[in-house]
Amino acid sequence: MDETGAGRHNTAAGTGHVRGETLGSSPAAERVTSDRSVREKGREAHPYVFVLDKHGAPLQPCSSARARKLLRAGRAVVHRHTPFVIRLKDRTVAESVVDGVEIGIDPGSRHTGIAVFTAVKGERRGRFALQLDHRGATVHKNMLRRAAFRRRRRVANLRYRAPRFNNRAVTPGWLPPSLRHRVDTSLAWMERLTSWAPVRTVHMERAVFDTHALTQGKESLDGIEYQQGTLVGYEAREYLLTKWRHACAYCGATGVPLNIDHIRPRSRGGTDRISNLTLACIPCNQAKGNAPVEEFLAHSPQRLAKILAEAKAPLTDAAAVNSTRWALWRGLDARWRTHVSSGGRTKWNRIRNFLPKTHALDALAVGTVDAITRHPLQVLTAGCTGRGTYTRTRTDKHGFPRLRLPRKKTVHGFQTGDFVRAVVPTGKKAGTHTGRVAVRTKGSFNITTRHGTVQSIHHRHVRLLQRADGYTYTTEKETGRPQT
Repeated sequence: MDETGAGRHNTAAGTGHVRGETLGSSPAAERVTSDRSVREKGREAHPYVFVLDKHGAPLQPCSSARARKLLRAGRAVVHRHTPFVIRLKDRTVAESVVDGVEIGIDPGSRHTGIAVFTAVKGERRGRFALQLDHRGATVHKNMLRRAAFRRRRRVANLRYRAPRFNNRAVTPGWLPPSLRHRVDTSLAWMERLTSWAPVRTVHMERAVFDTHALTQGKESLDGIEYQQGTLVGYEAREYLLTKWRHACAYCGATGVPLNIDHIRPRSRGGTDRISNLTLACIPCNQAKGNAPVEEFLAHSPQRLAKILAEAKAPLTDAAAVNSTRWALWRGLDARWRTHVSSGGRTKWNRIRNFLPKTHALDALAVGTVDAITRHPLQVLTAGCTGRGTYTRTRTDKHGFPRLRLPRKKTVHGFQTGDFVRAVVPTGKKAGTHTGRVAVRTKGSFNITTRHGTVQSIHHRHVRLLQRADGYTYTTEKETGRPQT
């Protein structure tokens, strides 16, 4: 009855804790061991496979080995190639035991981490990891280009087109297209995962810091608040780690302990404002002491200019996350039972479970958790590419047309963006090539794989694996940078 489930056996792998925190008396916490090598042994596992019943309803995900047995026995068929989903031919939800899964989301400006896991008494076992690469920067660039084209039409010797922006009203909760894209794609992938897996609960990480609260002071101060400054009560360290990219501002060292340093020391008139703070490794922090940054970096004028320029530079990515977090939360909470947690708790969960810093592992560590005993060995990266364009003309750098695209997008049953596999028996391109296809009317296609682009492959060697859905997929080993 529990044919596709992961089972309910216990595991000997556990996690420890640091900084004096206690994990409680849950069964997962009692399995904690002090030997880090034992903790990390056997924690990585292959991603699980999504399973559907004969009617398309989601069942409990199963291991890749079990999925191969079901396919080999003829009891299941491939429903989708990437992510890999199988459909059973002889089982329904009513005949199966479905415990359900939970999803963790780590929203970001450029990348969003999504983790599918099972949770039993505070113990989490990661089953599937996804990194969603947004194209908000591309959307913003295209909007600027469109505005430039329209602006030119108003001043060129062409038919006059009156501006309409004064007649447009902004509705409450409106987001620019580049930010709305981040919310919509995240919700779209949640809908997909819900159709493939029995999702019970969603855990979302809110922003680690508030850029407005970091930079704006109060209108009036009271008593001891005159001595505390504007940083009291806010996670300034997380802001600085993100702003300075987890590296020492003076020497560029990464993967080492970093201290918060005053660019202009307080003994020389510096303040605690966020624009006067940076990160420094221990040797640089000790070498600088209370010297002004101009004196400390007198031998390196280029690095000095870069630090002074970045100190007051706005954190665009953080502003994008802060602008979209509530819209994403409202969209999630309207469809699923959603729990919101802080980024500080996520980091604490990740550090005490000795996990590297990645978007998918951050999503696995969101919320209240005692131990993380399994995490996927590989992460699927889904890059947002869009579904093509209505433009049928390509221009050169001066804006003059240089070629025209065919009106018909489908060639020999294929369309640009389809996920295909080409098996070429002989010739210079002999071998198996799997990736996204770019069709040509002459019948010879280009296939972009993870190793590069293979050009001019005849369509008779190409087999369709999955129709274009606006994303490009790559699978990478789950690695990350050390803790800071």
